[in-house]
Amino acid sequence: MDGAFDDETEPAVTIGEYLEEVEERELEADLVLGGDDGKECTYNKGYMKRQAIFSCLTCTPDGNAGVCTACSLSCHDGHQIVELWTKRNFRCDCGNSKFGEFYCKIFPNKDVENVENSYNHNFKGSYCTCGRPYPDPDAEEQVEMIQCCLCEDWFHEEHLGLESSGEIPKDDEGEPMYEDFICKACSEVCFFLKLYPEEIWAAGKQPDATVPISKDKGVLEDDMSSTCGSGKPLCDTSYNSPPKIDDAQATVDSESISDGKSLSQGENCISSMALNQTNLHANCLLGVNIVAASPVLHGKPMFLSKNWRDALCKCNNCLEFYNQKRIAFLLDKEDSIAEYEQMAKQKREEKLQQQEGAELSFFSKLGHVEKVEILKGIEEMKDGLRAFLESADSSKPITAADVHQFFDDIKNKRRRV
Repeated sequence: MDGAFDDETEPAVTIGEYLEEVEERELEADLVLGGDDGKECTYNKGYMKRQAIFSCLTCTPDGNAGVCTACSLSCHDGHQIVELWTKRNFRCDCGNSKFGEFYCKIFPNKDVENVENSYNHNFKGSYCTCGRPYPDPDAEEQVEMIQCCLCEDWFHEEHLGLESSGEIPKDDEGEPMYEDFICKACSEVCFFLKLYPEEIWAAGKQPDATVPISKDKGVLEDDMSSTCGSGKPLCDTSYNSPPKIDDAQATVDSESISDGKSLSQGENCISSMALNQTNLHANCLLGVNIVAASPVLHGKPMFLSKNWRDALCKCNNCLEFYNQKRIAFLLDKEDSIAEYEQMAKQKREEKLQQQEGAELSFFSKLGHVEKVEILKGIEEMKDGLRAFLESADSSKPITAADVHQFFDDIKNKRRRV
């Protein structure tokens, strides 16, 4: 009978372990919130590159609005809130026309609508291609989901369009080995990524790197070496290669452009544009006119390695493509979740240092008597806590009432002194 209730007792936790767990939770919250303390509405900051966003289904059941952290706490406390983690290029909607007669308590003077905001079914509390909520009340076990870095929707591993979850790059402990994920639908827009070297791909089985291109566009030709501006091979033999360009013509154009004496400023500009078009493969890392390319492929999810964005070509032609497809944010380092979390960590460290500095400053301003009183109080607390734990019945749990009684005894002792 002595061990009859052993399985029901809660595991013992030391104070150190408890404080460590609290710190981990605070860090996790800071990483999601980006270091936002939730005191001010972010509307005045405009369309932020990335911030934590929430959807209030009580006020906007159609899921067509999002609010910042501060508004979710101050204006929508007690409402049915959907946590969306982070969204890019978003401005707080709280209290605008989508909320009817409801006004923002923090910053009510907002535009009627934030026209640059974009919304998906996440704002209704639905995720993945299956459209299920998270947490899913009908699921026996809640499984983690993966967010696409383009559409920012979340997906279950079994709905990624892979033959098996073993294709997801993970280490032996099941931790992800990729920095960014691109879903099956968005991968069709990013077909050009398969023209880059294998270094941008996370370790593990990846989609076939071959990108068939429609021949009527005259963009790619087979059996030709793909070169970057340095003249060194960029891709391995599994990648398609760009067409050869008339080197003689490119040389002539280059020489005419370099002879600045015979060209006016306007003519020089026009000739430069012509050179960019003619000598594309010398300036573009891919050597392919991806604007005119017509890829013939079936999308497969992509898993990208750390710092893969740094490898993206920034020639005028590729920049035009990014803008056309509205994916120019991929070139912005601050857009990535990794960078967002890194900035959140820095803000957290700065905040902790400020708090520590404020405490030291406060203590240094005290007189000798006050300092002695504080140190004496700390020692009394330590001694009292030690005596309390030693006198406690080890066969019984410590209740909230016991803790309250302990602090009442400390207060009474201080009053007697």
